Order: sequence, then structure tokens, then C-alpha cells
Amino acid sequence: MLIIPVIDIRGGVAVRAVAGERAMYRPVKSIIADDAEPAAVARAYQTIFPFPTLYVADLDGIEGRGANREIHHRIAEAWGGGDVWLDDGGIDAETSHQRVRPVIGSETLLAAGNCRSHLGGEPLSRSGILSLDFHGITFLGPPELLAYPSAWPGAVIVMTLDVVGRNRGPDVKRVASIVELAGPQRKVFAAGGVRHIDDIIALREAGAAGVLVASALHSGNIKAGDLSRIAG
Repeated sequence: MLIIPVIDIRGGVAVRAVAGERAMYRPVKSIIADDAEPAAVARAYQTIFPFPTLYVADLDGIEGRGANREIHHRIAEAWGGGDVWLDDGGIDAETSHQRVRPVIGSETLLAAGNCRSHLGGEPLSRSGILSLDFHGITFLGPPELLAYPSAWPGAVIVMTLDVVGRNRGPDVKRVASIVELAGPQRKVFAAGGVRHIDDIIALREAGAAGVLVASALHSGNIKAGDLSRIAG
């Protein structure tokens, strides 16, 4: 089970995501990080566990205010692990650092209005990571994206925004349904709502290959010993 810590960036600082209400996000307060500077948060994650992968959401880029490539570079330089998965609202699958792997969000494809041209081709296949974004029962993406799972790349994130940071638990049923659609040739990663190690175990049993986590790490609800038990 791949455990992937998360950094959400808004206004140049790491923020705590809650329920997808981005205008209400506030700087991270954490028992593991002294401040909300994004590179410092990346380094803080590594003090508790040797995570191989980091996920970064540049909300300024996603919301159309322009991605901050300089911050992306600082995070990648500070990250001593492997890949940095980055969603900055782009669809060109370009990166500013060799360690960075672009994530293309369904929300971004919906805003771009040209999903059909990306299905099964560039840049979706070149990116290798697709985020299927949901808020409640609403899919934040072009309907055809769910209709053609054969066009999905090798890694798919199920992002359930309304449960992020709410201490309500993940949407295990939705993750299981996407695992079934994705088929055995794709890895599915769950994002949103993880409170403790039991939630991660439930997602693993639902077929998830990994999980994105932030609040439970900053609060200490998931500790190094928990990670050693389940991460791989």
C-alpha cells in the first residue's frame, strides 16, 4: 500500500484543505511542521517516514491564477524521496523538474472543454496520472471521461473533495467502483477523508493501490508505527 503525503498550496503557503471549499483554506497547523512554507512541510513529512512519493496540488494554478513553478522546484529539491506528483491545473504534461510527474485533473479537463481530444492520447497517456474529481455525487469532469475507462492512464486518483479534512472517513464504495472500472492493468489511489490506519486498511480491501493523506499526518492520528505496518 503506497501512502502519499499531500501538500495543498494556495497563495504561496501550504494550506489545510477542508471539504473542497478552497476560499476557506487556511495555513497548515501541524505537529510535525514548524510553519506552512511548502518546502518545509515536504521536509517535515520525511521526518516521520521515508515516503517514496509526494502529492502537490497548486490551487492557484488549478483555479486559473497561474501556477508557481518556483515553489514546485523548491519542493522537488527539498523532497528526498522519489517522485513528486503535481496537479497545477495544466494539461500540457510539462514539468519544471525531473522528479516531478504531472497529474491531470478531470476538473481541469472540464474547464478546458476539450476532453475528447485527450482521451487515450496526448497528454493524458504521457502524464500517466489522472485525477477523477468528485464533490458529493457530482463528478467534476467531462461525462465521457467516466464512460471510457479504457482511455485512462496507468495511475488513477479518486479525489473525493467533500470529505477532505472533515473527519468523516473516505468514500470506500466510490473507490471500489472506480477500481472495478479501471481494471487490473491500472492502479487506483484514494484521496479524501482518511482519519486513521483503519480507513487505509478499508481502502486497501476495496482494491486501492495507495492513498493520499494530509490531515491525519499533521494531527498525529497516523503515526510512524502505523505507516510501518501498512506502507510499502
